[in-house]
Amino acid sequence: MEHEHSPEAIRQRLESGPTHNYLRDWIYGGIDGSVTTVAVVTGVAGAQLSPWIILALGFANLFADGFSMAASNYLGTRAEHDDWRRLEQIEKRHIELTPEGEREEVRQIFERKGFEGNDLQRIVELVTADNERWVRTMLTDEYGLPHEVRSPWIAALSTFTAFLVCGLVPLLPYLFGTEHSLAISVTLTGIVFATIGSIKSRWSTSSWWHSGLTTLLVGAIAASLAYIAGVIARQLLE
Repeated sequence: MEHEHSPEAIRQRLESGPTHNYLRDWIYGGIDGSVTTVAVVTGVAGAQLSPWIILALGFANLFADGFSMAASNYLGTRAEHDDWRRLEQIEKRHIELTPEGEREEVRQIFERKGFEGNDLQRIVELVTADNERWVRTMLTDEYGLPHEVRSPWIAALSTFTAFLVCGLVPLLPYLFGTEHSLAISVTLTGIVFATIGSIKSRWSTSSWWHSGLTTLLVGAIAASLAYIAGVIARQLLE
């Protein structure tokens, strides 16, 4: 995304701090919600069971699996916070106990970036003059951590809402009792897959149609495997 480079625009952008992108959480939840729900639909349809069973299993999957994914995302992101704080305490302790060793680490970090001589010495002095700046430099350059860790609550909520919204689509034809429910369900889900993939391309170098088709292919494979499993299960039980 393009932005202005006037001094005032740059100042305002930097003062607002870095913004976190929760796109991956939404796409993760949306794709998984669509995949798992359409797998239930096609699997039960392949076994030739009642549409009411499709709705019962579909909604059970929608809320149970959606919550499970959101909780897992929350705990995973929360673990990133805990690890960030753990390493922060380690670096604070190292700076307190072995400051010269930590200064040498800073020197080598910026030396690897191409600084040398008086410039390198000046950078080391500036970084190590403030303990908070010193610790953050070590966290980002030594451990590769981000300056700010994403919110676990927003990450979990993004996954859960996307799972519910996109996962509901395959159930709509059965919910309203339309004719040819399976065909309509698969078609609508395919549109959801292609749409998610196309939107995702905005944040990548891939074209919208290539990203859309790739995501659609993933969903088609999942739906096909579930349908085949349902057919096999029906034949084994007959």
